[in-house]
Amino acid sequence: MIVVAGEALIDLVPHGPTPAATSAQLPALAPRRGGGPYNTALALGRLGSPTTFCSRVSTDGFGAALIDGLQAAGVDTTLVQRGPEPTTLAVAEINADGSAGYVFYVDGTADRLFQLPDALPPATTALSLGTCSLVLEPGATAYEQLLQREAAHGVFTTLDPNVRPGLIADPAAYRARFHRWLPHLNLLKLSVEDASWLTGSSDTAHAARTWAASGPSAVVLTHGADGLTVYTQAGIELHVPAVAVDVVDTIGAGDTVNAALLHRLAEHDALSATALADLAPDVWRDILSFAARASALTCSRTGAEPPFATELS
Repeated sequence: MIVVAGEALIDLVPHGPTPAATSAQLPALAPRRGGGPYNTALALGRLGSPTTFCSRVSTDGFGAALIDGLQAAGVDTTLVQRGPEPTTLAVAEINADGSAGYVFYVDGTADRLFQLPDALPPATTALSLGTCSLVLEPGATAYEQLLQREAAHGVFTTLDPNVRPGLIADPAAYRARFHRWLPHLNLLKLSVEDASWLTGSSDTAHAARTWAASGPSAVVLTHGADGLTVYTQAGIELHVPAVAVDVVDTIGAGDTVNAALLHRLAEHDALSATALADLAPDVWRDILSFAARASALTCSRTGAEPPFATELS
């Protein structure tokens, strides 16, 4: 069982023709299920991995749709806490290259009131966290406690910080907190943009090597259209190119990489610190290539719509 913990929200994505710059007309916005952890859980479910989502979700209409989306993908929702507060909204702006920027509406929303659960299911082998849930208090502290507790119990842990600078009131404090997470992680996945923001440097390869030496057994850097690279404590550095695709938008692409990495690692029986450290370069090539194919399919359609296993067979 892979447990994915973090926020579920609604992305409001531009839909239909874009009004001219001189027009007073506003672009149409279509609601899409989203949130980095939510997308990761959805993708894992569609790939066929036994998955549980751990979060706090509103009882409003958006919240009901979020739960329905998970259950339709086969994701267990028994660890989802419910509350009457509204669902978080993220308004997306799609750039010419398909990349997305976001404005978040998070005050008083349900997901940030997450509380530490008493225990995860006995069958839990891995815990995945990331994105807004590790920024917004008081939930951020509860998720941090969950990471530390489960790492101490020997659960395989993975993190995608998926940095949203607009939500981070104190960047220095967040960077310090990020470094406190590293000793509790087995796998760190992040984009080169995240790595640059966290370090203040464009030398993201050096950052990945440093992080791999100080905590995680492996660090995977995503380079967008330039592919993925893994850096391991054992000294493996391996790059896999991206899969060429007509990009509609990149929403959910990194989250699909998260899910694909975990799914393929599970297939290689590598969801443990020892097994991850012992992976050979050819196995890493297979894992990264699978993640590249999965994320390419997500980029080929609007919003966070990760692929099903049958699309990757």
